Amino acid sequence: MSTLFDLNGTTAVVTGARRGIGFAMALALAEAGADIIGVSASQSASGSEIETAVTAAGRRFEGIACDFSDPDAVTELGRLLAGRQVDILVNNAGTIERAPAAEHPLPSWDRVVQINLTSPFALTQAVAPQMLDRGRGKVIFTASLLSFQGGINVPGYTAAKSGIAGLTKALSNEWSARGVNVNAIAPGYIATDNTEALRADPQRSTAILERIPAGRWGDATDLAGATVFLASRASDYVDGIVLPVDGGWLGR
Repeated sequence: MSTLFDLNGTTAVVTGARRGIGFAMALALAEAGADIIGVSASQSASGSEIETAVTAAGRRFEGIACDFSDPDAVTELGRLLAGRQVDILVNNAGTIERAPAAEHPLPSWDRVVQINLTSPFALTQAVAPQMLDRGRGKVIFTASLLSFQGGINVPGYTAAKSGIAGLTKALSNEWSARGVNVNAIAPGYIATDNTEALRADPQRSTAILERIPAGRWGDATDLAGATVFLASRASDYVDGIVLPVDGGWLGR
């Protein structure tokens, strides 16, 4: 059974790999045997913490910097990766901007949608042809609880993450019969930079924590198992799902 989760001989691209959830995902894939191409806006070519962690796990690491708010930069990244063998693509890079909907600046909306929805689609579109030609590949998106719910003061983020849920299903409908599995992970309330404002607000933090059946905020490492599962042969007949890893939040 353990060979179902063996990623030896594969290469995984993980966006947003420099910290937080992306870091945990990249390290989990490396520990399962994958070599890692880590991409982040400020990813250094060498000497990063994620490179140290991946190489300590015995795997190769390549760091690439890409500003996902810049469509031209994403297009260039897509061209670069189209020339490599990519077995696993983890679209995790994201951002969030908070403001009430009636006052939400349109530039903030545009930036959030570009980074969280348009760029992941463009990158997947660039990488997928090689997977389809081989008849095998894994695409994993990072969705959100706001792929299911509306949230407060984050209209752009909610729209983008709802779009990710729909995109996951749309791509799966087209590609699953050709051997490419497309799925998403929806993290719950994880203690990362994106949730720092919520954790710093005593009322919001208390209200959130009281609703989580597991009784705690999640840690980025809580995403490791789901990531390896969706990247491995164990999920070969799993297509178009948005898998919550949320401590039971959606079941409450």
